[in-house]
Amino acid sequence: MCCARASIALAGLLLAAMLPWTASAAEIRVFAAASLREALDEQVRQFEATTGNSVVVSYGGSNALARQIDAGAPADVFLSADLEWMDYLTLHHRIATGTRAVLLRNTLVLVAPKSSTVKLAIVPGVALAAALGDGKLAMANPESVPAGKYGKAALETLGAWPSVERQVARTENARAALVLVARGEAPLGIVYRTDALAEPSVRIVGAFPVDSHPPVVYPAAVIAGSSAPAAATALLDALRSPSARLVWEKHGFGVAQ
Repeated sequence: MCCARASIALAGLLLAAMLPWTASAAEIRVFAAASLREALDEQVRQFEATTGNSVVVSYGGSNALARQIDAGAPADVFLSADLEWMDYLTLHHRIATGTRAVLLRNTLVLVAPKSSTVKLAIVPGVALAAALGDGKLAMANPESVPAGKYGKAALETLGAWPSVERQVARTENARAALVLVARGEAPLGIVYRTDALAEPSVRIVGAFPVDSHPPVVYPAAVIAGSSAPAAATALLDALRSPSARLVWEKHGFGVAQ
């Protein structure tokens, strides 16, 4: 009987010890640029294991995600692939004051299917149209999606945009452009370096000069009116930690200083 009472008491103590942790657990809803998928998924798994919080990530083009947030979609954190769409939400008072910061950096590359033998020097006057032939250039929509805007700016700087504009296959984000190249449906595509590293069916033909387009940066912020502001802030802090840096860099990102 004594042992039974002791076991019951111990079970009660263990349950009591777990209750505060369970009660403090929160669900954090993250809207993130599609190019962050593999690296952010790994960061999220570590954060959930450490804190007990649950993180639900919706990936997509930064433009579409920002508009959804502005329209009232429930979100706690926004990770954008450029400054413009974070500025858009800031202007519309959707960003929690004092939480915005540049988190990551990336580079822009030209990719081809793994089996392709195309060689191309990405310099002023690049013969991109000749390399495409009758094929399409896969890239995110240059009018609204960050990767597409960076790509168009780079091609304009290099003098290649007028010759290839009509051959652009516009996609909703850089990952969709990557898929077209990986499947061989487009002979060339413009994506982030991290996208290319995540897809074994493509190879990098070359990198665009960093001064040919605006810097590729990823700002992050907590959304105003978040239902879990403390947990959302904790997640952003975790994404800026030394251990997080190792994960980002493993996936090819540069970490903002």
